[in-house]
Amino acid sequence: MSTAATFFPAYAFNRSRTLGLLDAIEKEPNPAAILGWRPGPGRAHIGWQLMHIFITEEIFATERLNPAKATMHTELWPRFRGGSTPDDTIPTIAELRAVAQSTRERLLDTLNGYGDDRLKEIPPSLAARGINVETVLHIISWHEAHHHGQAHITLNLYKASHA
Repeated sequence: MSTAATFFPAYAFNRSRTLGLLDAIEKEPNPAAILGWRPGPGRAHIGWQLMHIFITEEIFATERLNPAKATMHTELWPRFRGGSTPDDTIPTIAELRAVAQSTRERLLDTLNGYGDDRLKEIPPSLAARGINVETVLHIISWHEAHHHGQAHITLNLYKASHA
């Protein structure tokens, strides 16, 4: 088993927690309001946090690790990639689930092409930052956990302010 493949169970665990958060939101009386609620002016809403996770995986699967691969969801990239400013167009639960599934499949497909002989390789798209494939494997896991945590605390703040 490749080193990349050893990360897949962690990615699956992280995704189960993220989708569990989405499940909990879906059970609330007004899921759209929750997905669009901001903890402060200019802060990211839960819908942005979640879609950012999924779009970042597509960016890693294509632009960063396999630029020859056809891209998906590029209309969402400017709105949800790192450094973007969250707007007021809130993704629906159905949109979030669909993008989550398709981008995860593509990410795993791309990573399956990386054997241990490529772990120290620095993809051209990451050369300016000096990030190699092995570090990318860690970043992907950390990234979802990080933004899931932000979405989770935002949900808790929403509940506390709407009690």
